[in-house]
Amino acid sequence: MKLDLSAYLVVGRENTNGRPVKDIVEAAVKAGFTCIQIRSKTASAKEMLEDLRDCANVIAGFDKASSVALLVDDRLDIVLSAREMGIKVDGLHVGQTDIPVSICRKFLGKEAIIGLSAPTRDLIEYVQETDLSYIDYFGAGPLHETSTKPDCGMDENGKVITKSLEDFKELALKSPIPVVVGGGVKLKDIRPLKKTGVAGFFVVSAVAGAENPYDEAKKLCSEWNK
Repeated sequence: MKLDLSAYLVVGRENTNGRPVKDIVEAAVKAGFTCIQIRSKTASAKEMLEDLRDCANVIAGFDKASSVALLVDDRLDIVLSAREMGIKVDGLHVGQTDIPVSICRKFLGKEAIIGLSAPTRDLIEYVQETDLSYIDYFGAGPLHETSTKPDCGMDENGKVITKSLEDFKELALKSPIPVVVGGGVKLKDIRPLKKTGVAGFFVVSAVAGAENPYDEAKKLCSEWNK
């Protein structure tokens, strides 16, 4: 699979205003989103596996199983279980306090996609010094404070540190692997973000929480692709 991070949706049951996850994913993929991550801190393993199966079927239904990546946040056990069940899941995204990427790679194999959230502090130094042999891309942010993940970018004193467009421009220049940026990203941010040279943007509530997810997803994709 050729990894395309340009339009990346993160979604779980707690983000959809009571609607099925698969309906949000269907709207996003139809609109042109290129990467889907299932992330939930409240869903059971059974529920996550159900959502993954449904979303894999949605992606396959658009004949995009080889061009739209389906990833899981944090849960290596869910990815392995999904594979055993015959569900096409392409990889995993982990954070700084999750299972080490070396272990994820050992279990998932060389073809899997593995993403890593870069720390907000010392961001540039981190991406230049990290062992990249196990990972395919960095997730970075936040661009803005976000209620979807209020601890995103929080320092040891509880203060949220956001990053500027200049920070992301420097990051895109210095990172040896692609970078996708999120954290409260809205439509007005898309064009300035693209000008920084990053590989793409990621959103949660801008699509999953929208009254019409397809319309909002289409606007975001169209703006990026201009």
